[in-house]
Amino acid sequence: MPLLLSGRGFRQELERSGALALYSPLEGGAETRLLRRLRAAGYRAQMTSARGLGDPEAYLLQLHGVRPPHLGHQSVGRGAAVGEVQRVMPMLGALLDGAGPVVLWLLEGQVLSSAELSSLVALSQREPRLKLVVEMGGSRALRWQPLAELV
Repeated sequence: MPLLLSGRGFRQELERSGALALYSPLEGGAETRLLRRLRAAGYRAQMTSARGLGDPEAYLLQLHGVRPPHLGHQSVGRGAAVGEVQRVMPMLGALLDGAGPVVLWLLEGQVLSSAELSSLVALSQREPRLKLVVEMGGSRALRWQPLAELV
C-alpha cells in the first residue's frame, strides 16, 4: 500500500489535470488519508456534498441568492409563498483569498449531470489554484481518473 503512505501519485495527477473523479472502497478511510496528505502538502481543503450545488460557479465563487424552503402555509405579503431571496457569500471566497492551493472535495458526485461536471472542469482550468476532487461512487479498490474524461 505505498500509494496510501505518500499520496504523491494522486497529488501529481491532481495538479496535472486540475479535477479528478475518485472511486473509493465503500468501507471508507482511503479518501480521508488522501485528503490528509494533501493538507500536509500545503493545500487548504473544503469538503462538501454535491447535492444541491446548483450552478457550481455561482455557488462556489460569486455572491448568490437562495430562497428558504417552502414549509407549507406562508403569508402572501412581501415575500409571497416562496419567501424572500437571501444573499449568501461564496463558498470558496475565504479560501481563495490566500496564496496557496485550494482543494474542493465534493462528496456524492454521482448526482451531478454532465453539464455540471463540465462546468467544474472549466472552473478548475480557469482558476489555476483551485483543484477539485469529486467522489463518483464506490469501487473495490481506490482509483481515480481525470474528470474531463467522464464528460
